[in-house]
Amino acid sequence: MTGTSRTLPVTDLSLVVLVGASGSGKSTFARKNFKPTEIISSDFCRGLVADDENDQSASRDAFDVLHYIAGKRLAAGRLTVVDATNVQPESRKQLVRLAREHDVLPIAVVLDLPEEVCQARNATRPDRSAMPRHVVQRHRRELRRSLRGLEREGFRKVHILRTEEEADTAEIVIERRYNDLRHLTGPFDIIGDIHGCSSELETLLGRLGYEDGAHPEGRTAVFVGDLVDRGPDSPGVLRRVMSMVASGNALCVPGNHENKLGRYLKGRKVQHSHGLAETVEQLEREDIEHPEFREQVAEFIDGLVSHYVLDEGKLVVCHAGLPEKYHGRTSGRVRSHALYGETTGETDEFGLPVRHPWAEDYRGSAAVVYGHTPVPVASWVNNTLCLDTGAVFGGKMTALRWPEREIVDVPAERVWYEPVKPLTSEAPGGREGRPLDLADVQGRRIVETRHMGRVAVREENAAAALEVMSRFAVDPRLLAYLPPTMAPTATSHEEGFLEHPAEAFAQYRVDGVDKVVCEEKHMGSRAVALVCRDAGTARERFGVGGASHAPGGEGGPTGALYTRTGRPFLDDTALTEVVLGRLRTAVTAAGLWDEWDTDWVLLDAELMPWSLKAAGLLRSQYAAVGAAAGAVLPVAEGALASALARGVDVGDLAGRQRERATDAAAFTEAYRRYCWSTEGLDGVRLAPFQILAVQGRSLASVAHDEQLAWLDRLVEHDPTGLLQVTRRLVVDTGDEASVRSGIDWWLEMTGRGGEGMVVKPLGALVRDAKGRLVQPGIKVRGREYLRIIYGPEYTRPENLERLRSRFLGHKRSLALREYALGLEALDRLAGGEPLWRIHEAVFAVLALESEPVDPRL
Repeated sequence: MTGTSRTLPVTDLSLVVLVGASGSGKSTFARKNFKPTEIISSDFCRGLVADDENDQSASRDAFDVLHYIAGKRLAAGRLTVVDATNVQPESRKQLVRLAREHDVLPIAVVLDLPEEVCQARNATRPDRSAMPRHVVQRHRRELRRSLRGLEREGFRKVHILRTEEEADTAEIVIERRYNDLRHLTGPFDIIGDIHGCSSELETLLGRLGYEDGAHPEGRTAVFVGDLVDRGPDSPGVLRRVMSMVASGNALCVPGNHENKLGRYLKGRKVQHSHGLAETVEQLEREDIEHPEFREQVAEFIDGLVSHYVLDEGKLVVCHAGLPEKYHGRTSGRVRSHALYGETTGETDEFGLPVRHPWAEDYRGSAAVVYGHTPVPVASWVNNTLCLDTGAVFGGKMTALRWPEREIVDVPAERVWYEPVKPLTSEAPGGREGRPLDLADVQGRRIVETRHMGRVAVREENAAAALEVMSRFAVDPRLLAYLPPTMAPTATSHEEGFLEHPAEAFAQYRVDGVDKVVCEEKHMGSRAVALVCRDAGTARERFGVGGASHAPGGEGGPTGALYTRTGRPFLDDTALTEVVLGRLRTAVTAAGLWDEWDTDWVLLDAELMPWSLKAAGLLRSQYAAVGAAAGAVLPVAEGALASALARGVDVGDLAGRQRERATDAAAFTEAYRRYCWSTEGLDGVRLAPFQILAVQGRSLASVAHDEQLAWLDRLVEHDPTGLLQVTRRLVVDTGDEASVRSGIDWWLEMTGRGGEGMVVKPLGALVRDAKGRLVQPGIKVRGREYLRIIYGPEYTRPENLERLRSRFLGHKRSLALREYALGLEALDRLAGGEPLWRIHEAVFAVLALESEPVDPRL
């Protein structure tokens, strides 16, 4: 080996165990070949627990710490290197067990250096110079006894270095796991169980666009296994799939039927049941003209990998389904689950094993596509999809186009094999699976968002949100979005004003936003409307509906109308259906169902009057203040007038009382503008201001001028007068005249008693020069409206000066975090993700509402 270096392949997720006598150079080898964070040294752990790396009495505790740290790293998917002597079989046994617990490969790197080298090295180290010679001799004896049996102990790879030169020149080469194909991004066509139905396979490949096993657009087929058995032409299926895999046009994972066939071809004793007899007979006929085919099949099956992780980790393909903890892992347990799934230990009335409903509890971000258990229709359950639709039993052969998530199927030509059990869906919870589980929301939460990264939710806030959602919210299946809080404009120093549009325009100019749209702020309450085309859509897409017949519902609800905290807006469900019916009529008349290519739409809106939802608040807070002022102030003014008539010098006090009375009257007038009588829907108005999402698309990033054009059409085609236009004005933030026109528009509107306006980037979803999200909207409330919020006398100079020190940072941060979560919920909804994934973001918005912030902002 002189002058030649060795390469030692190490799997990227594995437990590397260094084995060697004291002084053999394990630590030096580890430092040279691995990252410092990847190495866990027994000496270091000894120092952690005893403050002395050579204190052998602390070894038991030190190894407890070592195993704990190694376990945490392996659980997190990190390559881990154990630097200890590991010459005793029992110490290695614990490490092999640890690797198996985490479904990673144990790899041994043995430094079998001569005794004199180890003794000499120890003599040069101050901490080892007093080590008795017999210690190294014992290590060497134990090591020599172990060398031949390391693979039998469970090590998948064993690298032995016998000289100083070998150890110095050896190079670790990190290899991908066989199942790690994250670098392959597709597009893919994933094909379900075939079971020898070669004719149906060719038809399906044709439907998918393949020509003689290749796709002209470079798509890759992925087969989920069970190619063989039961059907009429297993050799034909194998020949097609094997050629596609060999040419790079396909990937394939093994099914349990390939596994059994592979054992048969190796001469193992297996029962010729469940269709194997038919495959054996067909292969025997092949032997006559193609005797080499049998050996090719055996080699192909032997090379199949249990599962693949594809498309940057977004997609996992296996035969029988795979929980998230096994994705990308390598062990016999993982392979067994990928091939056979997990059973409960029971059998059904047909004598078949009852399978554990792993998909019901699946919460992974990667989509898992599999087969194995026949179902009549392929449908998503918690981001998992079973593609075995029983082609061999007379059902269909099904494929999934990825990333399009489009399902393509062809019918079976006939029943090729009578099923023991009729085709019935085992998918739990219908199309979307179980919605929200306590484990999905309890405790401190971290939600990954596309637009803002990680958003944290405190444990105490999560508990408060859980109570609201469980006790007061609408049917959770209809709760796909909650709107964010709105950021207030910066405090104004304009005389007499706490808020003014100039600051909002200036902020967006700093953020690099050239064009903004000013939208009238309506005198009502925030409302979200989910409108389905009919009750059937509500049942099919959202899983709601039953025997009840609400007006217009024809068998169930046709959507939902709820507040910004998820509560039903109207207590009367029949009245809610009338509102949804009027919205549906307008969408239909405007031709938007076809334009959006959807059967449902989610809208953000304002429902008026404010008193419709805030009657209790009006009675207990605002009306009470006005009534008290109306009762007390006139009496006080009268008493002061009498005093003045008697010559008492109370002029200043009387003047202040008159000012208070004027302020109180202005306060009463301000809140009364938001109240008017309604009967049923008479007097009720709904002002939609944004289309949030439709089937397959989030529209939250569509520019506001396009959004408002859609909404104008809705209002125009509403024959009932329920819908109200949102007035708007576009302002150029860099043009003084344009900014002045925006300010004048706001002054005119608020001067007539209007609430104010919301200033938004015209382009909707916008980032600043540093790539940070820009506020989606800044509210600028009118001078008189703020009197309701801050009290009758807030406009007095001394009060305004005090209020100008208000802290806005937390509110603005909250608005951006809730905005990012809302966008995430809409993206997940549009992407057809399971309901628990959508609720994760929705729930987080509700939880953030519990953060302490000045409610007046």
